[in-house]
Amino acid sequence: MWEGKSAICSHGSHYPDVSPIGRSFNPRQAAWSKGIVRKTPTSPSRRSALLALTVAVAVPAVALASKKAPVPTAEEDALITHALNRLAFGPRPGDLDRVRAIGLDKWIDLQLHPDRIPDPAVGAHLAPLRTLRLSTGDLVARYEIPPEARKEIQAKRAELGENASEDQMREARREFMRKYRGEMDGTPQDVVQELQSAKILRAVYSERQLDEVMADFWLNHFNVFAGKGPVKFMIGEYERDVIRPHAWGRFEDLLRSTAESPAMLFYLDNWLSADPNAQPMALRGRARRGRFFAPPPAAGQGQARKRGLNENYAREIMELHTLGVDGGYTQKDVTEVARCFTGWTMRNPRQGQPQFFFNDRIHDRGDKVVLGHRIVTKGGGKNEGDEVIHLLATHPSTARFLSYKLARRFVADEPPKSLVDRAAETFRRTDGDIRAVVKTIVTSPEFDSPAARAAKIKTPFEFVVSAVRASGAEVDDARGLAGRLASMGMPLYQQQPPTGYKDTADAWVSTSGLLARLNLALDLAAGKVRGVSTDPARVVSAPALGSPAFQRR
Repeated sequence: MWEGKSAICSHGSHYPDVSPIGRSFNPRQAAWSKGIVRKTPTSPSRRSALLALTVAVAVPAVALASKKAPVPTAEEDALITHALNRLAFGPRPGDLDRVRAIGLDKWIDLQLHPDRIPDPAVGAHLAPLRTLRLSTGDLVARYEIPPEARKEIQAKRAELGENASEDQMREARREFMRKYRGEMDGTPQDVVQELQSAKILRAVYSERQLDEVMADFWLNHFNVFAGKGPVKFMIGEYERDVIRPHAWGRFEDLLRSTAESPAMLFYLDNWLSADPNAQPMALRGRARRGRFFAPPPAAGQGQARKRGLNENYAREIMELHTLGVDGGYTQKDVTEVARCFTGWTMRNPRQGQPQFFFNDRIHDRGDKVVLGHRIVTKGGGKNEGDEVIHLLATHPSTARFLSYKLARRFVADEPPKSLVDRAAETFRRTDGDIRAVVKTIVTSPEFDSPAARAAKIKTPFEFVVSAVRASGAEVDDARGLAGRLASMGMPLYQQQPPTGYKDTADAWVSTSGLLARLNLALDLAAGKVRGVSTDPARVVSAPALGSPAFQRR
């Protein structure tokens, strides 16, 4: 039975009795959450697996080093381990030696420039995932549920009535998918599963670890929900062509790219937003496009839809993407920004044309004032949205909000104000250069400070990936791991609110969360995770994956 009284300190210090690089583990002194955490008795085989994991922490880290190499100091190893836990998804067997060999500073500099790092292994692991290489139009053509099947599903829903259970509807969908699968290359769920598998495989195997951390950060910051209509078909292009190419560049370019992406346009309904006084013919054309995508009505948006203007994207671009909730904007600014973005819409991907386009016929050409700045219409009016993007990307509140979020990701749930101030100054001085801001944070004294080490609780995604990496396991099919993440409350690409998943301890510290992690650790050691093969000899040399220490990074 596991027991542990809470000792999570506000300053985020780690515990003297545990270390990711191998001191003895005392479960009665280890902290995980407030109160007592208990686990039900395990079977003998699971006890053996747990014992193998727990014994591992007694193995001195220096035993992994070459006998010919200089004996590293404990502080050097602590710094390297800290960097691997924050700038990567945790160390693999041998990673400490590899970083020692080139030097920590050089390793960090390489990670800040991922284009300099060869990464052939990832391509081999991703090769079987054929949907990753397809455009949105191709995915819709090959994987969308046929219209006939959709009609039958709707008829079945009407037949079952409003009181139909979720199990009944799920079985009805399965029945129709079995009937029509021969006419399709796969199902919409196949597209989502391959996206999830790719994310896990990249995080486990990529040598460009910080690049994967940043892709994860920006995908969460600019969150879209795969479960909304055709967004599932758009996320592949969104990640490949929008997020990843701009993850290290100017923030303004990243912001504009997301604003024009079909995934974001559809997810936050801006593709429907139009001047309420637009010509009836233009509004009817918008309605025809809506029939293809068939968006569900959003709660509370009925009135906005009737009058043509939709404020969803305008609100989130300020509150979540740039200024922050306390960034100094008002409801009047939200409405004015929404008016600036009228006409930012998209084409049917089956037409084979660029998906984003500006429709000047439904754009609101009236005068607008955003954050005290007058926006003047030029040409067709697309410039108004572009001006808003520039205004928001260069606003002092944006510099501070993004610097705070990045410092929270890399340093602590409540990062030091001194660090946030310096990062924000870098953001302003470099015109929003993301690489420069990240470098300011990860090369700072605050990043290396003892108080920052093991101060963050891993999200389920970080825990699962770090456990696979630490154990040296091989992932042949990542769907099993994706299923474990869903059971831990973090299904990939499936966070419905635009806020994305939280990366602070309060979101993930719970008894049920700990038990799910313990079970994964035991199953990983026993080779019982579907699609994952583990070498028992390598598991024994890994940290105790189920220990409270391993939940931290």
